[in-house]
Amino acid sequence: MSRYISFTNVRSALLCCAVLSSLVLGCGRGGEAGAASEKAAGAGGAPEDTRAAVVVRLGYQKIGTPFLLKERAEALTKALEARNARAEWVEFQAGPPLLEAMRAGAVDVGHVGETPPVFAQAGNVPFVYAASDAPAPGAEAIVVKKDSPIRTVAALKGKRVALNRGSNVHYLLIRALESAGLTLDDIQVVFLAPADARTAFEGGNIDAWVIWDPFLAAAELAGARILKDGEGLVDNRLFYVVRREFAEEQPEILRIVFEEYRALCAWEDGHREEASQILARSSGIAYEAFLRAEHRRAYQILPITPEITQRQQAIADTFHKLAIIPRDIRVEEALLPGAEIGGVR
Repeated sequence: MSRYISFTNVRSALLCCAVLSSLVLGCGRGGEAGAASEKAAGAGGAPEDTRAAVVVRLGYQKIGTPFLLKERAEALTKALEARNARAEWVEFQAGPPLLEAMRAGAVDVGHVGETPPVFAQAGNVPFVYAASDAPAPGAEAIVVKKDSPIRTVAALKGKRVALNRGSNVHYLLIRALESAGLTLDDIQVVFLAPADARTAFEGGNIDAWVIWDPFLAAAELAGARILKDGEGLVDNRLFYVVRREFAEEQPEILRIVFEEYRALCAWEDGHREEASQILARSSGIAYEAFLRAEHRRAYQILPITPEITQRQQAIADTFHKLAIIPRDIRVEEALLPGAEIGGVR
């Protein structure tokens, strides 16, 4: 088995819920709209006014596309209101806790990496894959300090390597080690969240760090050297996932949400500088890091194809073989066969 090192008070991914009644450019006016809707429902108006509004709870992180939608949500708000629906936003620090919240029914739609859904399915979280972003293998990497004597992946043997457990980079590390004839047993794995890992990296308490954008871009700007990125090893996709019951019962609401995501992708592709400014203000990560990260991505929302399903299955099979997940899973069981989710078939 691998040797795992835990540093002081390694932070678990924290769930920070920011529940809003509605959303108009991420501002407080949504609460007024929600209150007005409730007042109308209680005043005995027309039948369509008395129905309880459908609530779609959208999970987001402050470093990705869903946060941009939260900040530019006027069109989404209007489209949902026309269907007697509204959005609530729930903030997460990473993909794994978002999917755990989906198990609890606390979030309906999320945007996560390719590895968290594998862990979630192994843990019987009731979700389905809805859509995928384009691959971005260059947006995650193993980094070392600029003056580190480590020049190859093979030189990681016996070294301390930090990563966030269950994230995309977990799979990247496995594949990179395999390419060098090594396994996780040949290194000292240190499970750390990005903020803790950066502190350990800068303090010399770890030898290498496996990390994704924009943290990767920030580390590069601070002088870190890329030892190996995902090119030729992994896809590094991001997935839109939906709570299964919501996907089955609210296809029209999901269509509206995904129409706005598609429109946002088109906007972001042509406004990378502005998107980077918005994300930098929200996260505290430098604008230059976000801009570098933005240029390593393609902006598309793609359907879940058999090829994508097979690639996810390869991740699941690898993790089960290494006893990282507790049971064998079939990725296709996390799909809705023949269903169109959010207008993405």
